[in-house]
Amino acid sequence: LDWNTFFALRKTRRRYQQACSIVTMMIGGSLAGLVLINIDVDFLGKLPLDPFITLGLITMSSAALGWLAGPSLGSTIFYIAKRGVKTPMANKEVEFFGRIKKNRVDPSVSSVGNPVPDYYGEKISSVAGYRQWLKDQRAFNKKRTSFL
Repeated sequence: LDWNTFFALRKTRRRYQQACSIVTMMIGGSLAGLVLINIDVDFLGKLPLDPFITLGLITMSSAALGWLAGPSLGSTIFYIAKRGVKTPMANKEVEFFGRIKKNRVDPSVSSVGNPVPDYYGEKISSVAGYRQWLKDQRAFNKKRTSFL
């Protein structure tokens, strides 16, 4: 697995995860709404909030849990759809995050005028993006040493 293929697969996996997050959020909110409409809501009288606010909070919480479940489901669907890439991608991710960990800057010296550039390397989506990330890390260190 070369680096360009790795970054393309990583971007595709992220799209699967986001699509599944949207779907599971809608399913979670809809199911919570349907369940709350069809049950006896006498228990809401014991809560100090207005029942409609409580129902809304429960529905939104269910939607949020659906959103959080989406990336796990998306990764599973991605690895089922792209059989044979799970182990090579895992190996490449270990190597990639090792490089990120080795080359990233010390965040304890950041400031409002000199914020840490992409500490975890989340925005890197290509080899050119990785090179730009390295340049940004060097520029941060240069600013840090010249302004101290």
